[in-house]
Amino acid sequence: MIHSCVRRGRITAGQQRALEILWPHYGVETDKVLDLNALFGRVAEKHLEIGFGNGEALVTMAKAHPENDYLGIDMYRPGVGHLLLQIEAAELCNVRVMCADAVEILQRHLPAHSLDSVYLFFPDPWPKRRHDKRRLLQAEFVKLLGQRIKFGGYLHLATDWKAYAEQMLEVLEDAPFFINCV
Repeated sequence: MIHSCVRRGRITAGQQRALEILWPHYGVETDKVLDLNALFGRVAEKHLEIGFGNGEALVTMAKAHPENDYLGIDMYRPGVGHLLLQIEAAELCNVRVMCADAVEILQRHLPAHSLDSVYLFFPDPWPKRRHDKRRLLQAEFVKLLGQRIKFGGYLHLATDWKAYAEQMLEVLEDAPFFINCV
């Protein structure tokens, strides 16, 4: 299976401070299957954003729906640090963060049918035709998502690359557990 992409970048002093000080409060590290209700300390809808970038969408959703819980997974440390700063500034208690490979987390650490929705906004499009196999949204990954999202749950996707959008639609057409609601 493909792994989510690693981006490298410079980390600011503020982001580094957030990783050092805020990670113990909002960061999640595990070597076993997560109990999401225990992680958040309550029973509520659970939503996952994969590849949250700097976290703006995740924070916006968490602010708008404090009754829901949000888990963000990204491998980009500067983005994780930025999100931690936003969580602190907004005083959010319904967000947790993982700095990890989303594929591995989904495979090994999230229980079946534990998510109400998954958000995948603007994943790396790998625009060159020879790199299509590197795209995250492929049949095997969609099958994995279908096993983690509850029946009646949602998979929200967005891309600004036409070729990737077409591939997404093709892959989802062949996935028996998803219906296109657009």
